[in-house]
Amino acid sequence: MNTGNTTAKNLERIKRFRLIDDEFMSVCFKDNIECTELVVRIILDRKDIRVNEVHVQHQLKNLQGRSVTLDIYAVDADNKRYNIEIQKTDAGAGAKRARYHSSMIDTNLLKKGNDAEKLPETFVIFITEHDVLKHGLPIYHIDRIIKESGDSFGDGSHIIYVNGSIKGEDALGKLMEDFFCEEPGKMNYKILADRTRQFKENRKGIRDMNSVVDEIREEGRVEGKLETSRQTAIKMLRLGKLSLDDIAECTELSLSEIMKLARENDILIK
Repeated sequence: MNTGNTTAKNLERIKRFRLIDDEFMSVCFKDNIECTELVVRIILDRKDIRVNEVHVQHQLKNLQGRSVTLDIYAVDADNKRYNIEIQKTDAGAGAKRARYHSSMIDTNLLKKGNDAEKLPETFVIFITEHDVLKHGLPIYHIDRIIKESGDSFGDGSHIIYVNGSIKGEDALGKLMEDFFCEEPGKMNYKILADRTRQFKENRKGIRDMNSVVDEIREEGRVEGKLETSRQTAIKMLRLGKLSLDDIAECTELSLSEIMKLARENDILIK
């Protein structure tokens, strides 16, 4: 491998990173209260929010062992919880996904024996590259209401969609400009510009980002190899000439993975 070429490619990729890119967002917002607080304040249009904790790629599990990884998970001074999801594709920001995230947060907050009425207020916020809800608005607030009266149900659960395709001169429009901006010097908010500059222009920050890019490339290589093994196993299963043990040995997949592939592809195991 030509290390010089790899480093040059990494640097070029780092220059093109934006906050809307999952990898770069995770690095910039990791343990960063200032950046998270700014984003939450602008989206909720409240200057009094004080963020105490920030976690990126925060994993939650339910009783059935299913898990969800939250892009940004924050807790404020009033114990309110915020999940900020960065989504470049519409498929990852559907209504059911928002509902699932909200329910997973509640499940992990309500411990055995605790009163459900003490659940804190929660906000699931999707920042999307496109207008997922298709109404041409910059922001959408989804809350449960009583249909007959139009009153708020008051369960403390909120879902918000921010349409990243709309930029403008107001605070939210400028924030979206920053999320899609590659150059720190052209960003509107100093807090975000300084943090972005740290990983694009600071020597140590660039080293850190280099490691991230290398990890992404390695993960892609491993995943590519794994996908090739899966496709090979499926072809072998359809041929029906080898035992499951033989297929597992040839593809370096586990026996349980081979059986799972057979089930998923409706292949009868003899």
